[in-house]
Amino acid sequence: MKITFVLPTLCLTGGIRVVSIFAELLRKRGHEVFVISVPHAPPILRQQVKSLLRGRGLISAPKNEPSFFDNLGVKHEITDRYRPVEDKDVPDADVVVATWWETAEWVAKLSPSKGAKAYFIQHHEVFDYIPEGRVEATWMLPMHKITISQWLVDLARTKYKDDQVSLAPPSVDTKQFYACPRHKQSVPTIGMMYSTIYWKGTDIALKAFSLAAEKIPNLRLVAFGTQAPSSELPLPTNAEYVIQPDQDQIKDYYSKCDAWLLASRSEGFGLPIIEAMACRTPVISTPAGAAPEILSGGSGILVQPEDPEEMAEAIQYVCQLPDAQWRALSEAAYAKVVNYTWEDATTYFEAGLKVAVDKSKQRDFKIFSCSPYYVPDDMPQKDNPEKVPVEC
Repeated sequence: MKITFVLPTLCLTGGIRVVSIFAELLRKRGHEVFVISVPHAPPILRQQVKSLLRGRGLISAPKNEPSFFDNLGVKHEITDRYRPVEDKDVPDADVVVATWWETAEWVAKLSPSKGAKAYFIQHHEVFDYIPEGRVEATWMLPMHKITISQWLVDLARTKYKDDQVSLAPPSVDTKQFYACPRHKQSVPTIGMMYSTIYWKGTDIALKAFSLAAEKIPNLRLVAFGTQAPSSELPLPTNAEYVIQPDQDQIKDYYSKCDAWLLASRSEGFGLPIIEAMACRTPVISTPAGAAPEILSGGSGILVQPEDPEEMAEAIQYVCQLPDAQWRALSEAAYAKVVNYTWEDATTYFEAGLKVAVDKSKQRDFKIFSCSPYYVPDDMPQKDNPEKVPVEC
């Protein structure tokens, strides 16, 4: 197939990374893949006036940041300026994929020659800083939806009356995220991602850590994020924190922890869950994103949303486990994620694209979605799961 991905401004977010992996693996399968994105929007007049009044001069046009599409074998172009992607920007293709609510508006207006229209949804993006009505309207557009977690499939059915959504959960690259089997840390250590975005729940995680530290006086925190900590969400004084670690170093932060916290109020999927588990680190999570599927069967701990007390109790439980029991939990976390690879995920995604093409030919399809992370106990495991690329 000829496949076009339409992206917003590129950056080093998990959602962009997922699209880049699918694009590259589809190319390796023989598909002709093209990616189009837009540069940063220039500063608006109000921002320029405000900067001048504060004596800071004019704001320079933002430069394009590094992205996960750098050095890939996928053809990628950026439009001449920040604007909607139009017919002139994309080649004729079999399928064209929107990857964000705003790009869905653009793709909806493309000519039929640009391909059957698909919409890859990685979250329900109704946040207070985004126009809610426009976001919700994109779910009603006549494009085949492909999404990443069972809760989004269920949401499409219950809220938007669409029961033909394809499910293609992401996987984790065990060449990037891995760790040898290990013991508990000599100093009890908890990890988390730091963000000031409200729905990421950093306030909940920090409160839970503080409560647990009252019971475990030497409890240590390891964290990373994209920005300096805010005075409104201060880190503990003894925390180890790094801003924008190199991609090949992130595994080191996961693997130095006894447990990883995800306290989000909302997630599309929650990639840190499977990244930490691939590094043999048990996860304590709210039921956001795909956490209910992934942490089922004893591979992690689910806690109630908005409940730092229960999360603190889970921290105490994990940190106070005897070493043998902690190692069993660590291995259960690892085993849950390594038997579902990016090749498996791409097969699901590719099938969703084919459905989009077939639906555009006016055939009637019914899609039955079930997360591959729901693995019955009696299902045989793969003979050759993706292996950790290190000697342990």
